[in-house]
Order: sequence, then C-alpha cells, then structure tokens
Amino acid sequence: MKRILLILALTALACTQKKEPLQSGDLLFVGIPAAYSMDDDTMESAIGAATSDASSLNIIHVAILDIDSLGTWIIDATIKRGVDRHPLDSFLHDFTLKDGSLPVMQVMRLRDNTVNPKACVQNARQYLGLPYDPNFLPDNGAFYCSELVQCTYLDEEGNPVFKSAPMNFKNADGEFPLYWQQLFSRLGQPIPQDVPGTNPRAMSEDPQLIAIGPLL
Repeated sequence: MKRILLILALTALACTQKKEPLQSGDLLFVGIPAAYSMDDDTMESAIGAATSDASSLNIIHVAILDIDSLGTWIIDATIKRGVDRHPLDSFLHDFTLKDGSLPVMQVMRLRDNTVNPKACVQNARQYLGLPYDPNFLPDNGAFYCSELVQCTYLDEEGNPVFKSAPMNFKNADGEFPLYWQQLFSRLGQPIPQDVPGTNPRAMSEDPQLIAIGPLL
C-alpha cells in the first residue's frame, strides 16, 4: 500500500512540474515524419531527402527564438521572408502542413555556458532584411536557415560554435532530387555538392546542444 501511495505521489509531482521555460537564444528545429508525403517540387522535401534516413524525422528547418516583454519571436531565413524577425504565430502559420497539422518542433539549447545566447540573438538581428540564399554558398550576402545560425552563434573568440561540413544534396539512392536539379539549373550554377556548409539535421545532432522539449 505504501509503495502504491509513493508511486501515486511521484506521478502527481511529475504532472505538476513545470516545463523548462524557453529562453532567448534557444534553437527551434522543425521536423516532419519520414513517411509524410509532400509535394516533390518543394524545398522541404528536397532537404528532407538529402538529410534524413527512413527511420527518423526529416529535420527541414532551424530558427532562433527571441523572447522579450512583448512575446516570443522567431528569427530565421526562409524563401518567403528572407532573414526576418516575426511573431511565433506567423512562424507556426508558415510551417503548417498541408493536412492542417503542425510538424514536430523541438527546442534545443547550447550546453556551453560560456556562449552568451542573448549576444547570439543580437548578432542575428544585424542580418535582418538580407535575402534568402538559394545558392547555398558561403559569404555571398545571403543566408539559408542553418547558415544564419552558424554565422551568429559565436564563441568568446568570435569563432562559429557550429562547424562546417561538406553539404549533401543527394537522396538515399545517391541521386539529386529533381528540385535541386531544376533550382541550380535556373541559377546557372552546379549543385554545390560537398561545398562546406551546414544543414539543420546535422546541427540538431551536434553534441553541444541539449533537448529542452517540444515547443508545444
């Protein structure tokens, strides 16, 4: 009987514990199930095909949380908005799936207390208004989502916390999805396979980050 009462008490305590509060500088990763069917001509499906495996989520985007007295804001780089700061509600609307549901949204935080997340947010703000980077190339005055994070999350010496690695645009079969072929053909450049860069999936798996929990 005592054991049952103890289990009930612990369960009640777990249910009343507060969720870890969000902080400015937390990173928000957007993931869709690997089996989710999306239009083949979308950026998200191409990124998913290039950075996922069959047994996990396709991590298609990363954004920065910016929290102040007026609410929760998002700073990110998207085709629709470029580098922009907008309310969380607008972000949720932008990423609502075609069936009306929301994707998985995982909040993660840097383990290293020597990195000032609020300073990283301020770094990100200086790039507001710049265009999205469909070329996925470094140092061209435009940004894709994980590139923005990489360029603004810096250590005390001003070096990027998240390192570059050869980018992959191929799917699990080793082929380039049609979206990438068409996009880079129209841009008049080769697909930047193996060019140093970042992607949201690899960033989400960086051991420097810890999971805080789902956004919602």
